[in-house]
Amino acid sequence: TLPFGYNLAFNYIHVDYRRRVFGMPLFKVRVKWGKHKFEDVELSTDEPPMVFKMQLFSLSGVPPERQKVMVAGGTLPDDDWGKTRTKIKQNMMLMMMGSAEDLPEAPKEKPRFIEDMSEAEAASALALPSGLENFGNTCYMNATLQCLKVVPELRACLKAYVPPQHGVAMATTAHSLTAELQKLYDMMDRNQAQLPLLMFMQSLHSAVPQFAEKDERTGVFRQQDAHECWSSLMTYLAQTLSVPRQGADGSSTQEKFMEQYFGVQLQTTYKCLESQEEMETSEVEKNYQISCFISQDTKYTHTAIQKGLEGSVEKQSPSLGRNAQYSKSSRVSRLPAYLAVQFVRFHVGKAANSDEIISKKILKDVKFTLKLDMYDFCSPSLQKKLLPVRTRFKEVEDKKAAIKAKMIAEGKLLGPKQKQKVEEAAQFEPFDFPDDTGSNSSGLYDLVAVLTHQGRSSSSGHYLGWVRHRGADWLKLDDDKVSMVTEEDILKLSGGGDWHVAYILLYAARRLERLKEQPATDSEQAS
Repeated sequence: TLPFGYNLAFNYIHVDYRRRVFGMPLFKVRVKWGKHKFEDVELSTDEPPMVFKMQLFSLSGVPPERQKVMVAGGTLPDDDWGKTRTKIKQNMMLMMMGSAEDLPEAPKEKPRFIEDMSEAEAASALALPSGLENFGNTCYMNATLQCLKVVPELRACLKAYVPPQHGVAMATTAHSLTAELQKLYDMMDRNQAQLPLLMFMQSLHSAVPQFAEKDERTGVFRQQDAHECWSSLMTYLAQTLSVPRQGADGSSTQEKFMEQYFGVQLQTTYKCLESQEEMETSEVEKNYQISCFISQDTKYTHTAIQKGLEGSVEKQSPSLGRNAQYSKSSRVSRLPAYLAVQFVRFHVGKAANSDEIISKKILKDVKFTLKLDMYDFCSPSLQKKLLPVRTRFKEVEDKKAAIKAKMIAEGKLLGPKQKQKVEEAAQFEPFDFPDDTGSNSSGLYDLVAVLTHQGRSSSSGHYLGWVRHRGADWLKLDDDKVSMVTEEDILKLSGGGDWHVAYILLYAARRLERLKEQPATDSEQAS
């Protein structure tokens, strides 16, 4: 149950959305809160005061029930403007009092067992992350948000993000979307995500109007393609988030965060198949993903990636003066810390019993793995750069195997609790090249998130997020329902039927562990 006043705000949040879209009359006022001053805050007396208070909550973090807003000598009520309606003037100054911190209160409930709790209560007790409410075919957005949230560097960059001052810059779509995502992820950590999610959705609809389309018959939002949502977020966040990059000469520059941590670079060579005299040409392609093209004989992700790197295209030939066929061969020249692998499962075609053009889905089973090695797809120059760290990975694995063998021989195997302590205390080397922040210096990856689709069309069905939780434990994020699953459940998402099918895989650069010289002593062994 939401705190006092929140349900009323929910009732009018869509009214606020219609006001923004259809231009209902409003005032712009200034609000002073302690040392802070908020300029050009929108206020409409055609809506309950709670809608205005919700905007103040978004700006200050002060919940409506703790807000005291002074208007011309009086206090703003929650439900009706009353006499204050006539006192509202354009650009007037309002005073707000209230604390953003939670007030301490004594426990009100007796201890309860997990078996007696609902699914949502159990998730909270087990420290599971917050689910996200579905506001009508918004699962594509929820699944995307949950998968991207597993990237700690993205969350840290969002926490450090400072929106520009009010003015032209603040009005940009990219900054608005970034600011709302910052608030949403922060509130998700507190299990209070519903209101910020609505505000983020409104900002996303402004950025991509297609996502705001509704079914004419039902009035419910139309289902959208999660990959389009993923790509849109990548594009807009690339405009606002930055990260320092150290150069080989020790200099530092500010680079786009998304390009550094998610950006893939391909060295592509084109050879004209219709003219032997025409020289080969090369170019660098940049993207936020690797695409896997699925054909009848595709069985594994490795071969699907290879098909995406090799092929033929038709383009203008300067030597022939017309379009001609070219062979295309690509090799990866830069790997990011976080590699998104997209299965190209949807294509446009005619419906079975009509000439209607619809989106169709390839259901074919394509196996993927929990670990991915991109070395074979890299250019020779990148392969050479990857070798030193890959060699160190092999050395660490050999040492760990030797330590384990010795402990088995001495009967000193660690118990489950001691293993967990060792894993939590482990230290790791940086995963990127010193002169390329956010890169992958080994080419080795571990799977950390899967975005799936269940259904026969990208414009229908249901999207889910699946993310690594701890060790071999994973979470199934079905909108507001969060449950634990196993690695075996994850590997069943490869396709082949009407079950949830992997659409986007998110891999993270594998971390190289710093091993201690000596194994644990006898006193540290598990009982």
